[in-house]
Amino acid sequence: MSTRDRALGAFTGLALGDAFGMPTQSMSREQIAAHYGTVRGLRDAVDAQPISPGLPAGSVTDDTEQAVLVARLLLDGGGRIEPAVFAKALLEWENGMVRRGLADLLGPSTKRAVELLGSGVPPEEAGRGGTTNGAAMRITPVAIATPPDLGRLVDAVVAASSLTHNTNLGIAGAAAVAAAVSAGIDGAGLPEALDHAQRAAAAGAARGHWSAGGDIAARIRWARGWVRGMGTAELADAVAQVIGTSVAAQESVVAAFALAEALGDRPVEALALAANLGGDTDTVAAMCGAILGAHHGLSGLPAELAGQVLTVNSLDFAPLVEGLLGLRGQ
Repeated sequence: MSTRDRALGAFTGLALGDAFGMPTQSMSREQIAAHYGTVRGLRDAVDAQPISPGLPAGSVTDDTEQAVLVARLLLDGGGRIEPAVFAKALLEWENGMVRRGLADLLGPSTKRAVELLGSGVPPEEAGRGGTTNGAAMRITPVAIATPPDLGRLVDAVVAASSLTHNTNLGIAGAAAVAAAVSAGIDGAGLPEALDHAQRAAAAGAARGHWSAGGDIAARIRWARGWVRGMGTAELADAVAQVIGTSVAAQESVVAAFALAEALGDRPVEALALAANLGGDTDTVAAMCGAILGAHHGLSGLPAELAGQVLTVNSLDFAPLVEGLLGLRGQ
């Protein structure tokens, strides 16, 4: 399997997971069951969907759209994203969502950081409250553009994330996802890639402003060991009730790794299960999809489902991936 196939798999897996979770995002497990039964494939969003009511099956959300934005900014900047340019692009993205009548807007950490930057707060201070999963959900382009060398990778994660998520938790979560994806693109086996993610999370936790919260590296290590061998029902309860699926990085990022560990050889099952868990389902599934997509490659993802997502959203990841891999080779 080629590096290009794995990189395309990472970006496509992110979008596929995002689309799986779109109809159920911000809903409880009970609400999901009442409106959808059990989600096993791509579904239209019901009118009661609080974020994306009525969107057609296969539609993506902010996770994919902001990842595409980051990819384009990386390419335009030759591998660097200037804080002011990033903030302007994020605000323009949100304004576009408002014009489309959607409630999928900037997350709490990103919104506050952009507002602080606009009021004159220095870029290195704007993200000091960012402990959510916003940086992790859009980090895949950085992982494609950066080899898994730990020091270089964490530096790249910090550079792309600190404007909005300049905390130990925000950076650790993004570093974990980036490391798993980057190692997968290099051909590492899934256990090796997830091990590398734990090391990256530990390194990332030493960066940024300190915020209280469970250590993400330790929680990933614990969760991986705990969920091995669980059946689907037990796994769903474990992730939803104990690990957590909120926007907090120490919950949703860890949830994505738990699903990747338990269902790594069955990516569609992993993404479908994520969609049924309640909470930040689109982001949990998107992060899990990026990790498993890098492992299985585009050729290892179901062509019909992937094609539906690309068609519905008019996405073409090939030019972005080509450019990002060019940065990776520098």
